[in-house]
Amino acid sequence: MSPSASPNPLPRLVIASRESALAMWQAEHIRDRLRALYPQTEVSILGMTTQGDQILDVSLSKIGGKGLFVKELETALEDGRADLAVHSLKDVPMVLPEGFALAAIGEREDPHDAFVSNQHDSLASLPSGSVVGTSSLRRESQLRARFPHLQIEPLRGNVQTRLRKLDEGQYAAIILAAAGLKRLGLESRIRAIISSEDSLPAVGQGALGIECRSDRLDVIGMLKPLHHADTAACVLAERAMSRRLNGSCQVPLGGYAEVSQGELSMRGFVASTDGKTMLRAESTGSTEEPEALGRRIAEDLLAQGADKILASLNG
Repeated sequence: MSPSASPNPLPRLVIASRESALAMWQAEHIRDRLRALYPQTEVSILGMTTQGDQILDVSLSKIGGKGLFVKELETALEDGRADLAVHSLKDVPMVLPEGFALAAIGEREDPHDAFVSNQHDSLASLPSGSVVGTSSLRRESQLRARFPHLQIEPLRGNVQTRLRKLDEGQYAAIILAAAGLKRLGLESRIRAIISSEDSLPAVGQGALGIECRSDRLDVIGMLKPLHHADTAACVLAERAMSRRLNGSCQVPLGGYAEVSQGELSMRGFVASTDGKTMLRAESTGSTEEPEALGRRIAEDLLAQGADKILASLNG
């Protein structure tokens, strides 16, 4: 057992997970880490289909946001069918329901967006009028700002479904999270990694969040060795910015923090959906106070007029 692992492991742990291939990969990854830490503990996965997985013909921003991927898993935690849930952190609402906690934040995979196409090498090489698929207002606003000659169309479904739609010729290119493609062994489909200057990542993109009930101190203790401090500092800063801005997938915003030589640096943006208004802010701070940095970025954006953009988007 790792010296940092819980000295009193439970005999059994159940992980709640969505049943998509990527979600199951993430749950299996955490299961395997826990089995290695606690060989005497039986660790299993409870696969579930969420409302967000069932409604595929409407954009997430119109049906309640990414929290639809989380609610059913939290119900399983609440009624005792599961002890923990594994999420893509970018899918986790900025404010958790009372009684729940993010017990651990796993080390981040590549946080960038990926350009995927069968005929073209980059966004810049796409001919005028090319159809680009994305499910994200964040990506859409940045694409419209940089490449106004492209046609941006919605794209829903799991990673395999999105790739199939590309292969069927419905899109000239699609934009996906690099982390998901790499975790699924589909890195060969990436034609180019899009720099954070061209497409600032989503808050929490590439990181795994492990949620449990806040009163489950036994589970929280067992999850401590899975917590990655640098990743946590980054995503706590990003989430603090988004929380201050009331961010959701109905709002085109991005936030990306990095740790370098013990210092935390972060950039954030808020945009209109057409990309014609793009507000940006950046700052540095301490890894000991990441949320203060995130709030500072948010206040800078609000001072530039982000509140007017947010008010127009929220009706």
